Amino acid sequence: MSRPSDHIDAPPQREDPEVVQPKLGPIGWIRWFWRQLTSMRTALFLLLLLAIAAVPGSLVPQRSSDPNGVTKYFSENPSLAPVLDKLQFFDVYTSVWFSAIYLLLFASLIGCIIPRTRHHFEAMRAKPPRTPVRLTRMSGFQARILPAALRPDAPDPILTARDVLKANRYRVALYQDARSTSVSAERGYLRETGNLVFHIALLGVLLAIGVGGGFGYTGQKIVVEGQSFVNSLPSYNSFNPGRFFNDASLVPFSIAVDKLDVAYETKNRDAIGTPLDYTAHVKTTGPGDASSDTTIKVNEPLAIGGTNVYLLGNGYAPTITVKDPAGKVVFNDSVPFIPQADPNLTSLGFVKVPDGLKQQVGMIGFFYPTVTESSTGGGALASKFPGLNDPVLSLNVYAGDLGVDDGVPQSVYSLNTDTLKQLAGPPTKTKALQLKPGQTVELPNGLGTISLDGVKRFATLEVHHDPAQIWVLVFAILILAGLLTSLFVPRRRLWVKAVENPDGSLTLEYAGLARGEDPNLLAAVTAVADQHSRALAGSPKT
Repeated sequence: MSRPSDHIDAPPQREDPEVVQPKLGPIGWIRWFWRQLTSMRTALFLLLLLAIAAVPGSLVPQRSSDPNGVTKYFSENPSLAPVLDKLQFFDVYTSVWFSAIYLLLFASLIGCIIPRTRHHFEAMRAKPPRTPVRLTRMSGFQARILPAALRPDAPDPILTARDVLKANRYRVALYQDARSTSVSAERGYLRETGNLVFHIALLGVLLAIGVGGGFGYTGQKIVVEGQSFVNSLPSYNSFNPGRFFNDASLVPFSIAVDKLDVAYETKNRDAIGTPLDYTAHVKTTGPGDASSDTTIKVNEPLAIGGTNVYLLGNGYAPTITVKDPAGKVVFNDSVPFIPQADPNLTSLGFVKVPDGLKQQVGMIGFFYPTVTESSTGGGALASKFPGLNDPVLSLNVYAGDLGVDDGVPQSVYSLNTDTLKQLAGPPTKTKALQLKPGQTVELPNGLGTISLDGVKRFATLEVHHDPAQIWVLVFAILILAGLLTSLFVPRRRLWVKAVENPDGSLTLEYAGLARGEDPNLLAAVTAVADQHSRALAGSPKT
C-alpha cells in the first residue's frame, strides 16, 4: 500500500523539467503589491497600526497643542528629548511615519471599496440564483404535501409563494424544469450596503481630518481679567497653523475677559481645594458689528467667527508696580504666573524691567495663593489652598543685560540668568523679596521699589478652527449607521419548490441559506411556510 505524498517517509516529489514558473516582471509585481495593499486584511492591519502610531501623541506633549509642555519636557529630560525629537514624537500627527501609514490606509480603502461597490451594484441588478436541485441539503428544510383533492380549487402554489415572499420584502424569480416549478428569493442586500457605507464613511473621516488639519489652525492666548484678545497672529502666545493655512482666513473678532469665577470644594475634607467650576464671563465683538455678553466653561466652548474658543486653564496675574528711586513708575502690569504641577496653584512667573532703572532688572517669582511653610523645611514656602486666602509673592532679583536690545525675540515666560548677577534670593545672603497685596518693598542696591497692588485672574483660551469638523461628525454618524446595519441586517436566500408526485399530489419544499451566522433562519423558513399554507387554504395572509 503506497503512502500519501505528504507522508514523512515519502520520497520527494519530482518536478517536471518542462514546467517553468512564469516570471512576474515589473508589471506583475505592481499588480501583486496592489492586490496585497487593497485586501481587507491589509486595511484592518493599517487601521490598527494607525491607532498604535497615535499612542505617542498622548504620551508626550505635542508642539501643535502644547508648545510650552514640549519646552518643559526638554528641560526635564535633556538626554531623552533630543532622541524623541529626531523620531518626530513631538510632531506625531505630521511625522513622516504617521503620514505614510495614513496615506497607505487611504489608498487601501479606495482600492478595496471601488471593486466591492461595483460588484454590489451588479449583484443588486441580477436575478436571484436558480433553485438548487436538492433543497434537502439546505438549512431549515421542510416538506409539506398538498393533496390532489385540494388542487383544483387552490390557487397556484408557486405564484402564491411568490406573493408571500414579496410581502416579506424578498426579491423573487420564478424557475421551472421538467418535474418542478420553484420560486427563488433573497433579501438583505442592505447588509452589504451598510458595510460599504461604513468603509466609505471611514474614508471620508480620513479625508475630512486631512483637510481640516491642512486648512485649520490652533492658537493659545492668556487673557487677564479686564484685558481683551483680538483674533490676529500677533495677539497669540502660541499659534500652530495647518500646512495650507493663510492668515487672510482669520475672521476678525475680539474677546474681552470681564471676570473669571472659580469655585473650590471647601466642605469635604478629603477633597478640599478640588475645583468645582470655572466660568469665564466674556464680551465678544465681531465678526462685523455684532457684540454680546456670554460665558465660556471648560466643557462649553464659545463658537465665534467659525472657530471654537475653549477655556483650558486659569491662574493668577499679580499686578506689579516698579518705581525708580525718585518715585517714577517704570513698570506696571498684571503679570501671568503659570501654575506648576501643584493642585494648590503654586505659580511661577517672570518680571523684566529693561528701562527706567540704572540697571536692567529681571525677577523670577513664585506666587502662593494661600501661603504656608513647606514640609521640606529650610524656610521654603508652599500653597495649601488654590483660593486667594493669604496670597504671597516671592521674588528672586537679578541685574544685568537682559538681552532685550539684541533684536532676538524672547519668551515672557522665561529668564536667562547666565549673564545676570543675582541680587536677592537663594543662594545669596539677601533674602528673596516677599510681598502681600498692598505692600511695597525696596529693591536691592537702591534700584528703587516694587509693590504688589493686587491679584487678578487670567484665563487660558484656545482658539481652534477646523473647517471640516461638521463633515467629520456626518461621516462618524454614517460609520455608526453603516456598522449597525451590517451587523443586524441578515442576508438570506429562501426557496419554495413544488414537486409533482406520481399520485397527483404536490410536495412543497422550503429551505433557506444565510450568509454568515443567522440564528433566525430556521424560524424565517418556518414562518414563510406557515404563511404559504394559510394563503393556499384561503386564510388571510399575515
